[in-house]
Amino acid sequence: MKEILLISLSGEDKPGVTSAIARILAQYQATILDIGQAVIHDHLNLGILVEIPPAAESSPVIKDILLRAHEMGMQVKFQPIGEDSYTHWVHQQGKPRYIITLLARQVSAEHIAAVTTVVSGHELNIDNITRLSGRIPLDALDEQTKASVELSARGRPADLTKLRADFMELASSLDVDIAFQEDNMFRRNRRLVCFDMDSTLIEAEVIDELAKEAGVGEKVSQITEAAMAGELDFKQSFTERMALLNGLDESVLETIAARLPLSEGAEKLVHNLKKLGYKTAILSGGFDYFGRYLQQRLGIDYVYANHLDIADGKVTGKVVGDIVDGERKAILLRELAAKENISLEQVIAVGDGANDLPMLSIAGLGIAFRAKPLVKASAKQSISQLGLDAILYLIGFRDRDTVSTQSQ
Repeated sequence: MKEILLISLSGEDKPGVTSAIARILAQYQATILDIGQAVIHDHLNLGILVEIPPAAESSPVIKDILLRAHEMGMQVKFQPIGEDSYTHWVHQQGKPRYIITLLARQVSAEHIAAVTTVVSGHELNIDNITRLSGRIPLDALDEQTKASVELSARGRPADLTKLRADFMELASSLDVDIAFQEDNMFRRNRRLVCFDMDSTLIEAEVIDELAKEAGVGEKVSQITEAAMAGELDFKQSFTERMALLNGLDESVLETIAARLPLSEGAEKLVHNLKKLGYKTAILSGGFDYFGRYLQQRLGIDYVYANHLDIADGKVTGKVVGDIVDGERKAILLRELAAKENISLEQVIAVGDGANDLPMLSIAGLGIAFRAKPLVKASAKQSISQLGLDAILYLIGFRDRDTVSTQSQ
């Protein structure tokens, strides 16, 4: 009969606790079957599952650990584990694993209760909960902070579609974002991020800004809104909007580019992606003049967008070459993945409009960012409450792993 023991220690975090217990176990030639440690607000919780060899007995092991734990001011509990129970636990490792990421300005007890209720309701077991966001001072809790908690769960949900729908409904009711992903080899191995530009990388629709300068702002904005919501064919709506810009002076392009506001978190996200070795691309139904401006400002690797036709210093109301619509974006994404010699699973696509759905659907991680309802409901993941830098949480990075733009 194998003797298996679960040892649980808790108390004030201090150097040397784990090594002290491990040294005692080493004296008895114990085998470590599992180990886990977490520190919450300087309070240590350590769990070690060990097999005591036949030549030894658990009694002296327990006695020595009790004495050492007392000396360190730690509380300790011991629980014998039967072979059947251990065998059942081992067999659980074959089950699929999932990552649930909660994103909010602040994480409340209600949020955790609601998310974990959905998880358990679909017969998933939570193995680990980790805070990804940094520590927030008490006097900053009322500000526009950001918070993220990641849950690792395993199991075989009976209905994945229903599970995703439950998370989407919960996110809407609580004004949070909830990402649900399979925990596979690709999650931390993405290599290319493709961005829509207007209302994604920037908080503006450039064609609307051009229309304001041309005195047709209201007309163009109405068409843009309908197109992004999927109510109008993109190419048709684009042609209609472009025609209204005929005669606009070329000089306004530089003025508009200089005032384009970056989306929250855009600069931090791209800066960290570059540090991590990712390639980045703009795939936009907007205009390459502004895409190249952002390329220089942020350090984007690739830019594909519509080329404004200009004659005699005036915008003609047409574009040169094929219009970059949703289908074209998906084609470009595939071509870039092939050029970088990576699979589509290693691509992240981010956009807000209906014309982004084709590229969002084929990317390994498709993210609707502050998107229209149709896009949000159709995309694999969505971010509405936080900025673009929340994407770093979805690929598993903590705040402490990343670099802020202020520290450049």
